[in-house]
Amino acid sequence: MLKNAMSHLRKARRPRDPRLTTDTVRLPLPPALSASLGCDAVGVPARYGFRLMSHLPRTGCVFADADRWWWIVPSGSDLDLDWPQQVAYAKGAYVPAARPRLIHQPDNRTPYTPPIPLFLMVCQVTGVAPSWAPAGGERAISAP
Repeated sequence: MLKNAMSHLRKARRPRDPRLTTDTVRLPLPPALSASLGCDAVGVPARYGFRLMSHLPRTGCVFADADRWWWIVPSGSDLDLDWPQQVAYAKGAYVPAARPRLIHQPDNRTPYTPPIPLFLMVCQVTGVAPSWAPAGGERAISAP
Protein backbone atom coordinates (compact mmCIF):
# COMPACT_ATOMS: atom_id res chain seq x y z
CA MET A 1 0.00 0.00 0.00
CA LEU A 2 2.84 2.38 0.87
CA LYS A 3 4.53 1.58 -2.44
CA ASN A 4 1.30 2.39 -4.31
CA ALA A 5 0.87 5.70 -2.44
CA MET A 6 4.47 6.69 -3.19
CA SER A 7 4.03 5.98 -6.90
CA HIS A 8 0.94 8.24 -6.97
CA LEU A 9 2.87 11.01 -5.24
CA ARG A 10 5.73 10.71 -7.72
CA LYS A 11 3.31 10.90 -10.64
CA ALA A 12 1.73 14.01 -9.18
CA ARG A 13 5.13 15.71 -8.96
CA ARG A 14 6.10 14.99 -12.58
CA PRO A 15 6.16 18.04 -14.79
CA ARG A 16 3.23 18.28 -17.19
CA ASP A 17 5.02 20.55 -19.63
CA PRO A 18 5.72 18.34 -22.71
CA ARG A 19 9.07 20.05 -23.31
CA LEU A 20 10.24 18.81 -19.92
CA THR A 21 9.25 15.17 -20.44
CA THR A 22 10.72 12.50 -22.67
CA ASP A 23 7.36 11.08 -23.76
CA THR A 24 6.90 10.32 -27.42
CA VAL A 25 3.85 9.94 -29.59
CA ARG A 26 3.52 8.26 -32.95
CA LEU A 27 2.31 10.56 -35.68
CA PRO A 28 -1.04 9.16 -36.87
CA LEU A 29 -1.25 8.97 -40.65
CA PRO A 30 -4.65 9.31 -42.30
CA PRO A 31 -6.03 5.79 -42.93
CA ALA A 32 -6.59 6.43 -46.66
CA LEU A 33 -2.84 6.83 -47.28
CA SER A 34 -0.52 3.93 -48.06
CA ALA A 35 2.69 3.83 -46.03
CA SER A 36 4.18 0.71 -47.60
CA LEU A 37 7.76 1.97 -47.13
CA GLY A 38 7.38 2.52 -43.40
CA CYS A 39 7.52 5.94 -41.80
CA ASP A 40 10.09 8.14 -40.15
CA ALA A 41 9.71 11.83 -39.38
CA VAL A 42 12.02 14.79 -39.83
CA GLY A 43 11.46 17.57 -37.27
CA VAL A 44 12.43 21.06 -38.34
CA PRO A 45 12.19 24.18 -36.15
CA ALA A 46 8.79 25.79 -36.69
CA ARG A 47 10.32 29.05 -37.92
CA TYR A 48 11.39 27.26 -41.14
CA GLY A 49 8.10 25.44 -41.78
CA PHE A 50 6.32 27.78 -44.19
CA ARG A 51 9.48 28.44 -46.16
CA LEU A 52 10.16 24.73 -46.62
CA MET A 53 6.58 23.95 -47.59
CA SER A 54 6.49 26.69 -50.22
CA HIS A 55 9.76 25.61 -51.89
CA LEU A 56 9.42 21.83 -51.98
CA PRO A 57 8.25 20.33 -55.28
CA ARG A 58 5.98 17.88 -53.46
CA THR A 59 4.94 17.68 -49.83
CA GLY A 60 3.54 14.68 -48.02
CA CYS A 61 1.97 14.67 -44.57
CA VAL A 62 3.20 17.43 -42.29
CA PHE A 63 2.43 17.62 -38.59
CA ALA A 64 3.11 20.57 -36.31
CA ASP A 65 3.39 21.33 -32.63
CA ALA A 66 4.52 24.51 -30.92
CA ASP A 67 8.23 23.93 -31.59
CA ARG A 68 8.59 21.80 -34.73
CA TRP A 69 7.07 20.86 -38.03
CA TRP A 70 7.33 17.11 -38.65
CA TRP A 71 7.67 15.86 -42.24
CA ILE A 72 6.82 12.21 -42.97
CA VAL A 73 9.55 10.47 -44.98
CA PRO A 74 10.12 6.78 -45.89
CA SER A 75 11.89 4.65 -43.29
CA GLY A 76 15.66 4.78 -43.58
CA SER A 77 15.80 8.33 -44.94
CA ASP A 78 18.63 8.98 -42.51
CA LEU A 79 20.96 6.52 -44.26
CA ASP A 80 23.98 8.30 -45.76
CA LEU A 81 22.50 11.72 -44.94
CA ASP A 82 23.98 13.86 -42.23
CA TRP A 83 20.92 15.91 -41.20
CA PRO A 84 21.82 19.30 -39.65
CA GLN A 85 21.98 19.57 -35.85
CA GLN A 86 18.83 21.69 -35.71
CA VAL A 87 16.85 18.82 -37.21
CA ALA A 88 15.36 15.96 -35.19
CA TYR A 89 15.10 12.61 -36.98
CA ALA A 90 12.48 10.29 -35.47
CA LYS A 91 12.52 6.63 -36.48
CA GLY A 92 9.08 5.08 -36.75
CA ALA A 93 7.59 8.61 -36.60
CA TYR A 94 7.74 8.51 -32.78
CA VAL A 95 8.24 12.17 -31.93
CA PRO A 96 8.86 13.96 -28.63
CA ALA A 97 5.74 16.08 -28.81
CA ALA A 98 2.60 16.52 -26.81
CA ARG A 99 -0.07 17.32 -29.37
CA PRO A 100 1.18 17.33 -32.95
CA ARG A 101 -1.60 17.97 -35.42
CA LEU A 102 -1.85 17.24 -39.12
CA ILE A 103 -1.51 20.54 -40.98
CA HIS A 104 -0.97 19.24 -44.52
CA GLN A 105 -2.25 16.14 -46.26
CA PRO A 106 -1.14 15.35 -49.83
CA ASP A 107 -3.54 15.06 -52.74
CA ASN A 108 -2.18 11.66 -53.77
CA ARG A 109 -2.20 8.40 -51.80
CA THR A 110 1.37 8.56 -50.47
CA PRO A 111 2.16 10.30 -47.16
CA TYR A 112 5.82 10.92 -47.98
CA THR A 113 7.81 14.04 -48.67
CA PRO A 114 10.78 13.07 -50.88
CA PRO A 115 13.75 12.99 -48.47
CA ILE A 116 16.49 14.29 -50.80
CA PRO A 117 14.75 17.55 -51.75
CA LEU A 118 13.73 17.98 -48.09
CA PHE A 119 17.32 17.38 -46.97
CA LEU A 120 18.71 19.91 -49.46
CA MET A 121 16.12 22.55 -48.52
CA VAL A 122 16.69 22.01 -44.80
CA CYS A 123 20.44 22.43 -45.32
CA GLN A 124 19.82 25.61 -47.29
CA VAL A 125 17.49 27.25 -44.73
CA THR A 126 19.73 26.30 -41.79
CA GLY A 127 22.90 27.48 -43.55
CA VAL A 128 24.61 24.07 -43.41
CA ALA A 129 26.52 22.51 -46.31
CA PRO A 130 24.97 19.14 -47.28
CA SER A 131 26.95 16.10 -46.19
CA TRP A 132 26.18 12.79 -47.87
CA ALA A 133 27.84 10.48 -45.37
CA PRO A 134 27.15 10.24 -41.65
CA ALA A 135 29.70 11.96 -39.45
CA GLY A 136 32.61 9.64 -38.71
CA GLY A 137 31.46 7.03 -41.22
CA GLU A 138 33.63 5.52 -43.93
CA ARG A 139 33.18 7.07 -47.36
CA ALA A 140 34.55 4.22 -49.47
CA ILE A 141 33.89 0.50 -49.52
CA SER A 142 36.94 -1.65 -50.06
CA ALA A 143 36.84 -4.15 -52.94
CA PRO A 144 37.02 -7.89 -52.13
